[in-house]
Amino acid sequence: MLNNLKLAQSRFNIYAYSSLALLLMSFSVLSDTKQFGVKLDSQFRFDDRSGSDERYQYRIRLYPHMYLDSEKQWSVNAFVATGEGFSSSHNTIDDGSSDHAYLRRFYMRYENGENKTEFGVIPTYKGRVSSTGLSKDGFIAGVRQVTKMQNGRLELVVGDLDQTLARNAFSDINDLNYVELEYSSALNSQFNFEISADHVLKQNFVRGELRYARNAETTYAFELINRLNSSANKIVVSVQTSFTLFAQSADLFSYYAYASDDFGQRIELIEDFLATGHGVAFELESSFASNFPLDWFAKFEAFENNTRIQLGIKYGFDL
Repeated sequence: MLNNLKLAQSRFNIYAYSSLALLLMSFSVLSDTKQFGVKLDSQFRFDDRSGSDERYQYRIRLYPHMYLDSEKQWSVNAFVATGEGFSSSHNTIDDGSSDHAYLRRFYMRYENGENKTEFGVIPTYKGRVSSTGLSKDGFIAGVRQVTKMQNGRLELVVGDLDQTLARNAFSDINDLNYVELEYSSALNSQFNFEISADHVLKQNFVRGELRYARNAETTYAFELINRLNSSANKIVVSVQTSFTLFAQSADLFSYYAYASDDFGQRIELIEDFLATGHGVAFELESSFASNFPLDWFAKFEAFENNTRIQLGIKYGFDL
């Protein structure tokens, strides 16, 4: 039985990579009709984490898509990235075992107004704050349905959430271990909220988030996640603001976070996880110049006895 599963998985790998190649080769044919598009973003960073050696790392992420109809409702989408883990897409320079690039997602999408259906190896969409949200570079093998309600939006996701040792979306065949039901709505022009119930890797959670947009430049948020049948919690209080720095627009995102030590395996699936316990983080991002294609960023984190500093540049474009 296991051999048959591995054979099926191998065939699926070949099909997925071949389909991606065909998708990319279609660019020259379809670019004039605007049926094909691709987004690329890249990053180079210096990473200094307490208790570890300093690292110089790079990341490349590619998002090709192809529309299948003239109304642009049906599309085929893929995601290719460096890195070998669910929760990280960086490769370390001068590390002979770290030159990785994998096809992490391959899925169909149907959009009709605010309603959306995705099936295949689909994206994770959870969380602005890295201490609570699933990694934005992760993947779920399953189905997502987003339905517009009278006063909000209902989202259902069912699938297989691959674990931290998986290197790409097709590396393992497991079981249905991820279920999410989320409702989101706006209370008024400034306040909006989300509530959800999640089943993640045999553990159950409830989540709530309240966001307050003070003005066009500043947004405050409070988020709470509780692991049911335990006292484990995650709490995040954050503020995001925009301002002018050296004649350029800059974004500052800062937060306080707490995560219980016994929160569970879900915590390993967040992006660039540092530590549990109490912590603070500050992220600053801006451009070098108005007509210069490079942006820069700086990030500082401190969780319990762990600290981390990141400095880097990034570049991206859409076709």
